[in-house]
Amino acid sequence: MKENAIQNRYDFVIFFDVENGNPNGDPDAGNMPRIDPETGYGLVTDVCLKRKIRNYVETVKEDQTGYQIYIKDKVPLNRSDNQALEYLKLKVDGKEVDLKSAKKNDPELDQKILDFMCANFYDIRTFGAVMTTFVKGALNCGQVRGPVQLGFARSLDPILPQEVTITRVAITTEKDAERKNTEMGKKFIVPYAMYRCEGFVSANLARKTTGFSQEDLELLWQAILNMFENDHSAARGKMAVRKLIVFKHDSELGNAPSHKLFDAVHAKKKVEGSIPRNHEDYVITVEEDLPEGVSCTIME
Repeated sequence: MKENAIQNRYDFVIFFDVENGNPNGDPDAGNMPRIDPETGYGLVTDVCLKRKIRNYVETVKEDQTGYQIYIKDKVPLNRSDNQALEYLKLKVDGKEVDLKSAKKNDPELDQKILDFMCANFYDIRTFGAVMTTFVKGALNCGQVRGPVQLGFARSLDPILPQEVTITRVAITTEKDAERKNTEMGKKFIVPYAMYRCEGFVSANLARKTTGFSQEDLELLWQAILNMFENDHSAARGKMAVRKLIVFKHDSELGNAPSHKLFDAVHAKKKVEGSIPRNHEDYVITVEEDLPEGVSCTIME
């Protein structure tokens, strides 16, 4: 049981848009923007959005104690795992230590490792992780289910990705330079799309498993609102979070089903039949008559 864990359940809706960019390329389709082939609606994976949140936390916290990132670019998981082993004075990279307590399926030791990892890595405390690689499998604190979960984001309207041909003057090889001055390439863009993503924060899992705290929650909201601000690239174009709608429950297990709260959030075009090209082309509203014990905050 984690004493500093949040005590209220939350559900939330994120609205973000893209202009002349590729919000989430599909490697199985030549990096074309992800799309539902049956409906033509655009998709952005939960993994993509969690990467942006991780990047923001890493940028603002710069590996401060308690705010390291476990799933990190160019950092093997074992390197982060070894921090727990060093802390518990177990075998690390062949050092002579006592491994009597490092037997497989030792619940007490596994819990110590889990507690260390949750206390030191923000993304484990938030999203959970699969941690089965300690000492070549001798230690295993298993799959940690995080209190914060995101679904896929889906565009409010069908998208029509465009394939744009580009040229560059930098030639790859000397042989190619003898016969041409430029090289051709392609990139995909979505002229404009607004996406909606829904998420959940479980106070029950926070208390029982990772210790996700109120301070962690405030950082999460901050990271969501700013997740594209320090992650711009030419490929993604102009992306921004336009609204974050947070439903707070008065209890740990919640006062209303998530789907009923999500159904209370509406987004529609100001002019039906028009082709949206700006976030102001949409009207986003939340019904005022919410279930008892649930309050709503809208952040922009």
